[in-house]
Amino acid sequence: MEIILAKRAGFCFGVKRATQMAFEAAEKGGETYSLGPIIHSPQVVNRLEEMGVTVLKSLDDLASGTIIIRSHGVTFEELEEAVRKQLEVVDATCPFVKKAQENVQSLSAAGYDVVVVGDADHPEVQGIVSFAKGKVYVVGSGDEAARLPKMKKVGIVAQTTQSFENLKLVVLECLLKGGEIRVFNTICDATSVRQQEAMTLAREVDCMIVIGGYNSANTKRLAEVCAEFQPRTHHIETAHEIDPAWFEGVNRVGVTAGASTPKWLIDEVIERVRDFDCTKTT
Repeated sequence: MEIILAKRAGFCFGVKRATQMAFEAAEKGGETYSLGPIIHSPQVVNRLEEMGVTVLKSLDDLASGTIIIRSHGVTFEELEEAVRKQLEVVDATCPFVKKAQENVQSLSAAGYDVVVVGDADHPEVQGIVSFAKGKVYVVGSGDEAARLPKMKKVGIVAQTTQSFENLKLVVLECLLKGGEIRVFNTICDATSVRQQEAMTLAREVDCMIVIGGYNSANTKRLAEVCAEFQPRTHHIETAHEIDPAWFEGVNRVGVTAGASTPKWLIDEVIERVRDFDCTKTT
């Protein structure tokens, strides 16, 4: 049985940057907190907690200390509150997310009604939306965009992990809604490249393993993309979830991982799969 690991499996630039900043802050000691999980990897969050980084849901009861802003970003109001309380802020917001926030802020200031393409319940989207001071809508698909009201000026941005195809569908619908439209393609290149690579790999193997947090939007999307081409696709968080029955009659196993999945988790999965047969990794 052969294991083929996707070239771009694991940490993207923004997540690698955020985790490095978080661990550096933890190593300094003192009262250190993160506003929400730093990334969507429970295993990484647990390691930071072991180093003394406490995950907070809000800043309500925090009077002092260091606060780490997660890679997905936080709301405009939460940032203001951290400054007002004179907390030491380590802003680990992904630069691509930060750009989406800035685009929403500038569009709103210029009088555009803003449409954010993404998952309304995702913390990244909740943060992006908060930078609008006028009307703002969140839509997850072209069908949802079709139900938007008529608008004079429409500004569109996307959650960084959205597919380009979905963004196009929303833009097409918005063309029917407004006289003037501005679109910022805020999708992270790493996301689209990773998805394309996963699709190609899924076509070439007998089984796909997708590693990443169940709360990770980009990992869930990777699993969905792979399942379209390889029904024997399994989304897991850790090696302990692997079922030996998945590999019956399998000659080639594909492995990929979400942008919040650390290398050590990927290595553990590969070693676990190796236990079921004499395998090689390419």
